[in-house]
Amino acid sequence: MLEARHRMDAPPTRSARREAARIPSEGGTAEPSPDAVLIRRTLAEIAPVADRVTSYFYALVFTGHPEVRGMFPAAMDTQRDRLLKALLTAAEHIDNPEVLAPYLCRLGTGHRKYGTMAGHYPAVGEALVGALARFATQSWGPETEAAWVRAYTAISQIMIDAAAEDEVKAPAWWHAEVVSHDLRTPDIAVLTVRPDQPYAFLAGQYASLETPWWPRVWRHYSFASAPRADGLLSFHVKAVPAGWVSNALVRHARPGDVLRLGPPAGSMVVDHTTDNGMLCLGGGTGIAPIKALIEDVAGHGERRPVEVFFGARSDSDLYDKDTLLGLQRSHPWLSVRPVVGDGLAGQLPHAVGEHGPWSSYDAFISGPPAMIRSGVDELLRIGIPGERIRHDAVEELAGIAG
Repeated sequence: MLEARHRMDAPPTRSARREAARIPSEGGTAEPSPDAVLIRRTLAEIAPVADRVTSYFYALVFTGHPEVRGMFPAAMDTQRDRLLKALLTAAEHIDNPEVLAPYLCRLGTGHRKYGTMAGHYPAVGEALVGALARFATQSWGPETEAAWVRAYTAISQIMIDAAAEDEVKAPAWWHAEVVSHDLRTPDIAVLTVRPDQPYAFLAGQYASLETPWWPRVWRHYSFASAPRADGLLSFHVKAVPAGWVSNALVRHARPGDVLRLGPPAGSMVVDHTTDNGMLCLGGGTGIAPIKALIEDVAGHGERRPVEVFFGARSDSDLYDKDTLLGLQRSHPWLSVRPVVGDGLAGQLPHAVGEHGPWSSYDAFISGPPAMIRSGVDELLRIGIPGERIRHDAVEELAGIAG
Protein backbone atom coordinates (compact mmCIF):
# COMPACT_ATOMS: atom_id res chain seq x y z
CA MET A 1 0.00 0.00 0.00
CA LEU A 2 2.89 2.35 0.70
CA GLU A 3 4.32 1.60 -2.74
CA ALA A 4 0.95 2.28 -4.31
CA ARG A 5 0.67 5.61 -2.51
CA HIS A 6 4.14 6.68 -3.57
CA ARG A 7 3.56 5.84 -7.21
CA MET A 8 0.17 7.55 -7.34
CA ASP A 9 1.75 10.76 -6.05
CA ALA A 10 4.18 10.78 -8.98
CA PRO A 11 2.35 10.61 -12.33
CA PRO A 12 4.40 9.13 -15.17
CA THR A 13 5.42 10.88 -18.33
CA ARG A 14 2.95 11.11 -21.21
CA SER A 15 4.78 8.37 -23.13
CA ALA A 16 4.70 6.11 -20.10
CA ARG A 17 0.97 6.78 -19.64
CA ARG A 18 0.31 5.88 -23.25
CA GLU A 19 2.25 2.65 -22.79
CA ALA A 20 0.36 1.81 -19.61
CA ALA A 21 -2.98 2.20 -21.38
CA ARG A 22 -1.79 0.80 -24.73
CA ILE A 23 -3.86 -1.97 -26.21
CA PRO A 24 -3.69 -3.76 -29.51
CA SER A 25 -6.73 -2.57 -31.45
CA GLU A 26 -7.02 -5.10 -34.26
CA GLY A 27 -10.80 -5.15 -34.36
CA GLY A 28 -10.99 -6.14 -30.71
CA THR A 29 -9.48 -9.58 -31.42
CA ALA A 30 -6.13 -9.12 -29.66
CA GLU A 31 -5.40 -10.94 -26.45
CA PRO A 32 -6.00 -8.83 -23.32
CA SER A 33 -2.94 -7.35 -21.69
CA PRO A 34 -1.65 -8.98 -18.48
CA ASP A 35 -2.86 -5.98 -16.46
CA ALA A 36 -6.32 -6.24 -17.99
CA VAL A 37 -6.53 -9.93 -17.04
CA LEU A 38 -5.66 -9.18 -13.42
CA ILE A 39 -8.04 -6.22 -13.25
CA ARG A 40 -10.96 -8.19 -14.65
CA ARG A 41 -10.37 -10.98 -12.14
CA THR A 42 -10.67 -8.42 -9.37
CA LEU A 43 -13.83 -6.95 -10.87
CA ALA A 44 -15.43 -10.38 -11.13
CA GLU A 45 -14.59 -11.17 -7.51
CA ILE A 46 -15.98 -7.95 -6.03
CA ALA A 47 -19.16 -7.90 -8.16
CA PRO A 48 -21.28 -9.84 -5.60
CA VAL A 49 -20.26 -7.45 -2.79
CA ALA A 50 -20.24 -4.19 -4.76
CA ASP A 51 -22.31 -2.34 -2.15
CA ARG A 52 -19.87 -3.22 0.62
CA VAL A 53 -16.91 -2.23 -1.56
CA THR A 54 -18.56 1.11 -2.25
CA SER A 55 -19.25 1.84 1.43
CA TYR A 56 -15.73 0.90 2.43
CA PHE A 57 -14.26 2.97 -0.39
CA TYR A 58 -16.02 6.13 0.76
CA ALA A 59 -15.18 5.42 4.39
CA LEU A 60 -11.51 5.34 3.43
CA VAL A 61 -11.82 8.56 1.41
CA PHE A 62 -13.60 10.51 4.14
CA THR A 63 -11.61 9.26 7.14
CA GLY A 64 -8.27 9.63 5.43
CA HIS A 65 -9.07 12.96 3.80
CA PRO A 66 -11.96 14.65 5.65
CA GLU A 67 -11.32 17.88 3.75
CA VAL A 68 -12.92 16.40 0.61
CA ARG A 69 -16.23 15.57 2.33
CA GLY A 70 -17.61 18.99 1.45
CA MET A 71 -17.33 18.17 -2.25
CA PHE A 72 -20.06 15.55 -1.91
CA PRO A 73 -23.78 16.00 -1.23
CA ALA A 74 -24.98 15.85 2.35
CA ALA A 75 -27.04 12.72 1.58
CA MET A 76 -24.67 10.35 -0.18
CA ASP A 77 -27.41 7.96 -1.34
CA THR A 78 -28.08 10.17 -4.35
CA GLN A 79 -24.71 9.42 -5.91
CA ARG A 80 -23.06 7.01 -3.50
CA ASP A 81 -21.68 4.64 -6.08
CA ARG A 82 -21.10 6.95 -9.04
CA LEU A 83 -17.47 7.81 -8.47
CA LEU A 84 -16.41 4.23 -7.75
CA LYS A 85 -18.54 2.90 -10.60
CA ALA A 86 -16.89 5.33 -13.01
CA LEU A 87 -13.43 4.23 -11.90
CA LEU A 88 -14.29 0.54 -12.21
CA THR A 89 -15.84 1.11 -15.63
CA ALA A 90 -12.68 2.85 -16.78
CA ALA A 91 -10.48 0.06 -15.42
CA GLU A 92 -12.60 -2.56 -17.15
CA HIS A 93 -11.85 -0.89 -20.51
CA ILE A 94 -8.16 -0.35 -19.86
CA ASP A 95 -7.35 -2.29 -23.04
CA ASN A 96 -9.64 -0.21 -25.25
CA PRO A 97 -8.23 3.30 -25.66
CA GLU A 98 -10.77 4.26 -28.34
CA VAL A 99 -13.51 3.87 -25.72
CA LEU A 100 -11.48 4.77 -22.66
CA ALA A 101 -9.94 8.09 -23.67
CA PRO A 102 -13.20 9.89 -24.63
CA TYR A 103 -14.94 8.49 -21.55
CA LEU A 104 -12.18 9.71 -19.23
CA CYS A 105 -11.98 13.11 -20.90
CA ARG A 106 -15.72 13.57 -20.30
CA LEU A 107 -15.27 12.53 -16.66
CA GLY A 108 -12.28 14.81 -16.16
CA THR A 109 -13.97 17.89 -17.58
CA GLY A 110 -17.31 17.07 -15.96
CA HIS A 111 -15.74 16.67 -12.50
CA ARG A 112 -14.53 20.27 -12.58
CA LYS A 113 -17.99 21.39 -11.47
CA TYR A 114 -17.54 19.44 -8.22
CA GLY A 115 -14.35 21.36 -7.43
CA THR A 116 -12.12 18.37 -8.21
CA MET A 117 -8.42 19.25 -8.46
CA ALA A 118 -5.34 17.29 -9.47
CA GLY A 119 -4.33 16.92 -5.82
CA HIS A 120 -7.50 14.99 -5.01
CA TYR A 121 -6.71 12.06 -7.28
CA PRO A 122 -4.05 10.37 -5.10
CA ALA A 123 -6.51 10.24 -2.18
CA VAL A 124 -9.11 8.54 -4.34
CA GLY A 125 -6.50 6.13 -5.69
CA GLU A 126 -5.42 5.12 -2.21
CA ALA A 127 -9.02 4.46 -1.20
CA LEU A 128 -9.65 2.47 -4.38
CA VAL A 129 -6.66 0.20 -3.80
CA GLY A 130 -7.54 -0.15 -0.12
CA ALA A 131 -11.14 -1.16 -0.83
CA LEU A 132 -10.14 -3.66 -3.50
CA ALA A 133 -7.48 -5.21 -1.26
CA ARG A 134 -10.06 -5.58 1.51
CA PHE A 135 -12.68 -7.42 -0.57
CA ALA A 136 -10.81 -9.10 -3.45
CA THR A 137 -9.10 -11.55 -1.11
CA GLN A 138 -8.78 -14.38 -3.64
CA SER A 139 -7.36 -12.44 -6.58
CA TRP A 140 -5.36 -9.79 -4.73
CA GLY A 141 -1.59 -9.82 -4.48
CA PRO A 142 1.48 -7.73 -5.35
CA GLU A 143 1.05 -8.21 -9.10
CA THR A 144 -2.64 -7.34 -9.01
CA GLU A 145 -2.02 -4.28 -6.86
CA ALA A 146 0.69 -3.12 -9.24
CA ALA A 147 -1.69 -3.58 -12.19
CA TRP A 148 -4.36 -1.46 -10.50
CA VAL A 149 -1.83 1.23 -9.59
CA ARG A 150 -0.65 1.42 -13.20
CA ALA A 151 -4.22 1.52 -14.47
CA TYR A 152 -5.37 4.16 -12.00
CA THR A 153 -2.29 6.30 -12.64
CA ALA A 154 -3.00 6.30 -16.37
CA ILE A 155 -6.73 6.85 -15.86
CA SER A 156 -6.33 9.74 -13.41
CA GLN A 157 -3.73 11.51 -15.52
CA ILE A 158 -5.95 11.47 -18.60
CA MET A 159 -8.69 13.06 -16.49
CA ILE A 160 -6.30 15.62 -15.01
CA ASP A 161 -5.00 16.56 -18.45
CA ALA A 162 -8.53 16.88 -19.86
CA ALA A 163 -9.59 19.12 -16.97
CA ALA A 164 -6.53 21.33 -17.36
CA GLU A 165 -7.15 21.70 -21.09
CA ASP A 166 -10.82 22.48 -20.54
CA GLU A 167 -10.02 25.07 -17.87
CA VAL A 168 -8.37 27.24 -20.49
CA LYS A 169 -11.51 27.23 -22.63
CA ALA A 170 -14.51 27.22 -20.30
CA PRO A 171 -15.62 27.78 -16.71
CA ALA A 172 -16.26 24.81 -14.44
CA TRP A 173 -19.94 25.80 -14.41
CA TRP A 174 -22.28 28.58 -15.48
CA HIS A 175 -24.94 30.36 -13.45
CA ALA A 176 -28.26 30.23 -15.26
CA GLU A 177 -31.32 32.28 -14.31
CA VAL A 178 -34.76 30.75 -14.82
CA VAL A 179 -36.69 33.07 -17.15
CA SER A 180 -39.79 30.91 -17.65
CA HIS A 181 -41.39 27.85 -16.06
CA ASP A 182 -44.18 26.22 -18.06
CA LEU A 183 -45.99 23.39 -16.24
CA ARG A 184 -47.24 21.20 -19.10
CA THR A 185 -48.65 18.41 -16.91
CA PRO A 186 -48.75 18.00 -13.12
CA ASP A 187 -45.34 16.29 -13.35
CA ILE A 188 -43.66 17.82 -16.42
CA ALA A 189 -42.27 21.33 -16.73
CA VAL A 190 -40.47 23.13 -19.53
CA LEU A 191 -37.80 25.43 -18.08
CA THR A 192 -36.02 28.15 -20.00
CA VAL A 193 -32.85 29.61 -18.50
CA ARG A 194 -30.37 32.36 -19.36
CA PRO A 195 -26.68 31.51 -18.76
CA ASP A 196 -24.51 34.28 -17.32
CA GLN A 197 -21.81 33.64 -19.96
CA PRO A 198 -21.86 32.41 -23.58
CA TYR A 199 -22.69 28.71 -23.66
CA ALA A 200 -21.81 26.68 -26.76
CA PHE A 201 -23.50 23.32 -27.35
CA LEU A 202 -24.87 21.15 -30.15
CA ALA A 203 -28.46 20.06 -30.70
CA GLY A 204 -28.92 16.59 -29.23
CA GLN A 205 -26.53 17.10 -26.31
CA TYR A 206 -27.33 17.35 -22.60
CA ALA A 207 -26.02 19.20 -19.55
CA SER A 208 -26.02 18.70 -15.79
CA LEU A 209 -28.04 21.00 -13.54
CA GLU A 210 -27.71 21.78 -9.84
CA THR A 211 -30.48 23.55 -7.91
CA PRO A 212 -30.09 25.84 -4.89
CA TRP A 213 -32.29 23.45 -2.90
CA TRP A 214 -29.90 20.48 -3.14
CA PRO A 215 -26.29 21.72 -3.32
CA ARG A 216 -23.74 19.40 -4.98
CA VAL A 217 -26.48 17.15 -6.40
CA TRP A 218 -26.33 17.27 -10.20
CA ARG A 219 -28.63 15.64 -12.74
CA HIS A 220 -28.49 15.46 -16.54
CA TYR A 221 -31.14 17.03 -18.78
CA SER A 222 -31.18 17.27 -22.56
CA PHE A 223 -31.40 20.58 -24.37
CA ALA A 224 -34.89 20.91 -25.84
CA SER A 225 -33.88 23.23 -28.67
CA ALA A 226 -31.05 23.92 -31.04
CA PRO A 227 -28.76 26.85 -30.12
CA ARG A 228 -30.72 30.10 -30.20
CA ALA A 229 -29.66 33.61 -31.20
CA ASP A 230 -30.79 34.95 -27.81
CA GLY A 231 -28.63 32.41 -25.95
CA LEU A 232 -31.54 30.95 -23.95
CA LEU A 233 -31.61 27.23 -23.10
CA SER A 234 -34.69 25.04 -22.59
CA PHE A 235 -35.07 21.76 -20.70
CA HIS A 236 -37.97 19.33 -20.30
CA VAL A 237 -38.10 17.93 -16.76
CA LYS A 238 -40.33 15.19 -15.38
CA ALA A 239 -40.65 14.90 -11.60
CA VAL A 240 -39.95 11.31 -10.58
CA PRO A 241 -40.47 9.61 -7.20
CA ALA A 242 -37.57 10.41 -4.85
CA GLY A 243 -36.03 12.58 -7.57
CA TRP A 244 -34.52 15.45 -5.62
CA VAL A 245 -33.47 17.61 -8.53
CA SER A 246 -36.40 16.83 -10.82
CA ASN A 247 -38.99 17.56 -8.12
CA ALA A 248 -37.20 20.79 -7.19
CA LEU A 249 -37.17 21.93 -10.83
CA VAL A 250 -40.81 21.00 -11.49
CA ARG A 251 -42.43 22.00 -8.19
CA HIS A 252 -40.23 24.76 -6.75
CA ALA A 253 -38.27 26.54 -9.49
CA ARG A 254 -39.68 29.88 -10.58
CA PRO A 255 -38.50 32.76 -12.78
CA GLY A 256 -35.65 34.55 -11.05
CA ASP A 257 -34.19 31.43 -9.43
CA VAL A 258 -30.56 30.78 -10.31
CA LEU A 259 -29.33 27.29 -11.16
CA ARG A 260 -25.83 26.04 -11.87
CA LEU A 261 -25.18 24.56 -15.28
CA GLY A 262 -22.41 22.10 -16.14
CA PRO A 263 -20.68 21.77 -19.51
CA PRO A 264 -22.48 20.18 -22.47
CA ALA A 265 -21.93 16.48 -23.16
CA GLY A 266 -23.24 13.74 -25.41
CA SER A 267 -22.69 12.69 -29.01
CA MET A 268 -26.27 12.19 -30.27
CA VAL A 269 -25.85 14.96 -32.84
CA VAL A 270 -26.66 15.40 -36.54
CA ASP A 271 -24.01 14.64 -39.13
CA HIS A 272 -24.46 17.50 -41.58
CA THR A 273 -22.01 15.99 -44.06
CA THR A 274 -24.65 13.47 -45.17
CA ASP A 275 -28.22 13.74 -46.42
CA ASN A 276 -29.30 10.40 -44.94
CA GLY A 277 -32.83 10.25 -43.62
CA MET A 278 -33.23 10.47 -39.85
CA LEU A 279 -35.33 8.06 -37.79
CA CYS A 280 -35.97 9.48 -34.31
CA LEU A 281 -37.47 7.67 -31.31
CA GLY A 282 -38.35 9.80 -28.29
CA GLY A 283 -39.96 8.37 -25.15
CA GLY A 284 -41.45 10.71 -22.53
CA THR A 285 -39.22 13.74 -21.97
CA GLY A 286 -36.75 12.02 -24.29
CA ILE A 287 -38.55 13.94 -27.03
CA ALA A 288 -36.64 17.07 -25.92
CA PRO A 289 -33.36 16.33 -27.77
CA ILE A 290 -35.34 15.00 -30.76
CA LYS A 291 -37.08 18.37 -31.01
CA ALA A 292 -33.65 20.02 -30.89
CA LEU A 293 -32.44 17.79 -33.74
CA ILE A 294 -35.45 18.79 -35.86
CA GLU A 295 -34.69 22.46 -35.30
CA ASP A 296 -31.05 21.83 -36.17
CA VAL A 297 -31.95 20.23 -39.51
CA ALA A 298 -34.35 23.08 -40.30
CA GLY A 299 -31.77 25.69 -39.34
CA HIS A 300 -29.25 24.21 -41.76
CA GLY A 301 -31.76 24.46 -44.60
CA GLU A 302 -31.75 20.72 -45.16
CA ARG A 303 -34.70 18.78 -46.57
CA ARG A 304 -33.70 15.26 -45.63
CA PRO A 305 -36.60 13.07 -44.48
CA VAL A 306 -37.01 13.07 -40.70
CA GLU A 307 -39.36 10.47 -39.19
CA VAL A 308 -40.25 10.93 -35.53
CA PHE A 309 -41.95 8.40 -33.24
CA PHE A 310 -43.03 10.10 -29.99
CA GLY A 311 -44.09 7.67 -27.24
CA ALA A 312 -45.82 8.12 -23.87
CA ARG A 313 -47.96 6.10 -21.47
CA SER A 314 -51.09 8.15 -22.14
CA ASP A 315 -52.28 10.81 -24.55
CA SER A 316 -52.04 13.42 -21.80
CA ASP A 317 -48.35 12.60 -21.42
CA LEU A 318 -47.74 13.59 -25.05
CA TYR A 319 -47.18 17.04 -23.58
CA ASP A 320 -45.28 18.45 -26.58
CA LYS A 321 -47.44 16.90 -29.31
CA ASP A 322 -48.87 20.22 -30.51
CA THR A 323 -45.38 21.70 -30.92
CA LEU A 324 -44.20 18.70 -32.91
CA LEU A 325 -47.29 18.67 -35.12
CA GLY A 326 -46.79 22.38 -35.72
CA LEU A 327 -43.24 21.65 -36.87
CA GLN A 328 -44.62 18.94 -39.14
CA ARG A 329 -46.99 21.44 -40.78
CA SER A 330 -44.09 23.85 -41.35
CA HIS A 331 -41.66 21.29 -42.76
CA PRO A 332 -42.90 18.84 -45.42
CA TRP A 333 -39.85 16.63 -44.89
CA LEU A 334 -40.91 15.94 -41.27
CA SER A 335 -43.32 13.20 -40.19
CA VAL A 336 -44.46 12.81 -36.56
CA ARG A 337 -46.20 9.67 -35.26
CA PRO A 338 -47.44 9.69 -31.63
CA VAL A 339 -47.43 6.27 -29.93
CA VAL A 340 -49.41 5.67 -26.72
CA GLY A 341 -49.15 2.62 -24.47
CA ASP A 342 -48.08 1.37 -21.02
CA GLY A 343 -45.24 -0.80 -22.29
CA LEU A 344 -43.22 2.07 -23.74
CA ALA A 345 -39.96 0.11 -23.82
CA GLY A 346 -41.52 -2.47 -26.13
CA GLN A 347 -44.35 -0.65 -27.84
CA LEU A 348 -42.41 2.27 -29.30
CA PRO A 349 -39.72 0.13 -30.98
CA HIS A 350 -42.44 -2.23 -32.22
CA ALA A 351 -44.29 0.68 -33.83
CA VAL A 352 -41.11 1.65 -35.65
CA GLY A 353 -40.72 -1.90 -36.94
CA GLU A 354 -44.19 -1.77 -38.50
CA HIS A 355 -43.09 1.04 -40.82
CA GLY A 356 -40.04 1.54 -42.98
CA PRO A 357 -37.85 0.33 -44.55
CA TRP A 358 -35.25 2.19 -42.53
CA SER A 359 -31.98 0.67 -43.78
CA SER A 360 -30.86 3.96 -45.38
CA TYR A 361 -31.65 6.06 -42.29
CA ASP A 362 -29.54 7.25 -39.35
CA ALA A 363 -31.34 6.45 -36.10
CA PHE A 364 -31.54 8.54 -32.92
CA ILE A 365 -33.02 7.19 -29.67
CA SER A 366 -33.72 9.16 -26.49
CA GLY A 367 -35.71 8.10 -23.45
CA PRO A 368 -35.55 5.74 -20.47
CA PRO A 369 -32.63 3.26 -20.49
CA ALA A 370 -34.96 0.26 -20.99
CA MET A 371 -36.50 1.90 -24.06
CA ILE A 372 -33.07 2.62 -25.50
CA ARG A 373 -31.97 -0.96 -25.04
CA SER A 374 -35.09 -2.41 -26.65
CA GLY A 375 -35.00 0.25 -29.35
CA VAL A 376 -31.43 -0.60 -30.32
CA ASP A 377 -32.32 -4.30 -30.49
CA GLU A 378 -35.29 -3.58 -32.76
CA LEU A 379 -33.35 -1.26 -35.03
CA LEU A 380 -30.60 -3.83 -35.44
CA ARG A 381 -33.22 -6.48 -36.18
CA ILE A 382 -34.79 -4.44 -38.98
CA GLY A 383 -31.45 -3.82 -40.63
CA ILE A 384 -30.03 -0.51 -39.41
CA PRO A 385 -26.26 -0.92 -38.91
CA GLY A 386 -25.07 -0.39 -35.35
CA GLU A 387 -22.72 2.43 -36.33
CA ARG A 388 -25.74 4.43 -37.56
CA ILE A 389 -27.70 4.13 -34.31
CA ARG A 390 -27.03 7.08 -32.01
CA HIS A 391 -27.95 7.49 -28.37
CA ASP A 392 -26.36 8.65 -25.17
CA ALA A 393 -24.40 6.00 -23.29
CA VAL A 394 -26.90 4.07 -21.19
CA GLU A 395 -24.64 4.18 -18.12
CA GLU A 396 -24.74 7.98 -18.29
CA LEU A 397 -28.53 8.04 -18.27
CA ALA A 398 -28.80 7.07 -14.61
CA GLY A 399 -28.43 10.77 -13.83
CA ILE A 400 -30.90 12.01 -16.44
CA ALA A 401 -34.06 12.17 -14.38
CA GLY A 402 -33.31 12.02 -10.65
